[in-house]
Amino acid sequence: MGWNMPRWKELPDTVDHRVRQLVVHLRRMKDHSGLSLAALAAKTTYSKSSWERYLNAKTLPPRGAVEELARVAGADPTRLLALHEVCEAARESAPPADPALPEPEVPGSEDVLDGTGDDGGRRWTRARLIAVGAGAVAVLGAAGLLLALAPWSDEAERDPRITAHEGPYVWEPGTTYRCDIQRHDGRTYAGHSVTRTALMEYNSTTWDVVEAQCLLRAAGYQPGAIDGVYRNGTERAVKRLQSDAGIPDDGKVGPDTWKVLRR
Repeated sequence: MGWNMPRWKELPDTVDHRVRQLVVHLRRMKDHSGLSLAALAAKTTYSKSSWERYLNAKTLPPRGAVEELARVAGADPTRLLALHEVCEAARESAPPADPALPEPEVPGSEDVLDGTGDDGGRRWTRARLIAVGAGAVAVLGAAGLLLALAPWSDEAERDPRITAHEGPYVWEPGTTYRCDIQRHDGRTYAGHSVTRTALMEYNSTTWDVVEAQCLLRAAGYQPGAIDGVYRNGTERAVKRLQSDAGIPDDGKVGPDTWKVLRR
């Protein structure tokens, strides 16, 4: 290539070797695209700060981020997705404090982005978003930055009394969410999504998964942690609900399963 790409920050020795391999491949793909983090964010559904976390191994990127980066770079994502699945399996079997996913650095520490300087000199720390319903605010990391929750845009009918999250879901290790169960117009909602048609299966990571996990628990089925990651516990709970409802128990959530969850 005809440009000089900035050097990446060296990954910590504590990063799991499978995660390290995935991140190195993603970095190369990003460099090959010639895009800055800001440009990458503009071409995908993930923010600049999210890409900074993914490409510095602070957070394991969701499957969707791997697919979108491959699309933007014009690459085949098949092998990367296979490696991502290995990383997911390693994460599930690891103890809660996974050294491959270190805690965020304290404000003021070096946090190399992509050398473009287009972040205006600001340094961001990893944040944990805690959903608290309409008009609530969330505390984000040590910086104490506040974000207000805004109405969710969805293909389903929207009720002004039902609010959820703005922007894409970003998995944060150890983060779980509260369930604000409400009934509106004969349907049940939990404050994270208003969808009635979203398709989800094993390894999905979205706010829709958080919503489904809350509704499963409210219906008496135990999906495990309410964390937005569609793992074995969520899949088993979905299958039990489907079986009890007399619909195909394939462990995947679609319109028929949402209809049961929203009852």
